Amino acid sequence: MINEWLKEAKYTVVFTGAGMSTESGLPDFRSSKGLWKQKDPSRLASTEALNNNVHEFIEFYRQRVLGVNEYKPHKGHFILADWENRGIIQSIITQNVDGFHQLAGSKRVAELHGTLRKLHCQRCGKEEDSKRYLQKEYKCDCGGILRPSVVLFGEALPQDAFQFALQETERADLFIVLGSSLTVTPANQFPLIAKENGAKLIIVNHDKTPMDHYADLVKNDKKIGELLQEIDNSFNK
Repeated sequence: MINEWLKEAKYTVVFTGAGMSTESGLPDFRSSKGLWKQKDPSRLASTEALNNNVHEFIEFYRQRVLGVNEYKPHKGHFILADWENRGIIQSIITQNVDGFHQLAGSKRVAELHGTLRKLHCQRCGKEEDSKRYLQKEYKCDCGGILRPSVVLFGEALPQDAFQFALQETERADLFIVLGSSLTVTPANQFPLIAKENGAKLIIVNHDKTPMDHYADLVKNDKKIGELLQEIDNSFNK
């Protein structure tokens, strides 16, 4: 059914969450291989930690940057990039900060929560590659703290990404959610906006989501990479 809807759709937008990345082996935000079991990530990933507990903040994000550099996009990321290139899908909205979609070749990507691939100076705004964290370099030339270019608790979403995501969502006649619990606001409003604008809504997630009753199709029984591979194989028959 999904492959038929993809063939019929004029404008398909894909929305990805943590479940897309965990299939690459990347730990989700709260597990981190048990490394932060005794700590609260929502406290460490905050503007308060950046301002008042910078050592712990940096160590937390250094581990996350190490994780992103240790893992790679999986076959599902590459299939989505190929579909964009072939005009099967038009864009991707992601809650993930690993940059895997771009590494796989996707170009029209809205990163709602920023990226771990870049740092910027909290004082002067200068951008740097996140590899500086791997080299344990945390200070800008101006003396300011280099921080990951991700959205912290207490910060607004980046306006450019948000506006692009909104524009794409409103254009969609097919909206596919892959691996998101759809519990984080305001990102979880995009599937509803798509539905309100007349799009078919597909939700693929390991667990049920609060938005399932709005969906035209829900799939909880398939890994994302496997499902995308099956659909892709059907296109190539």
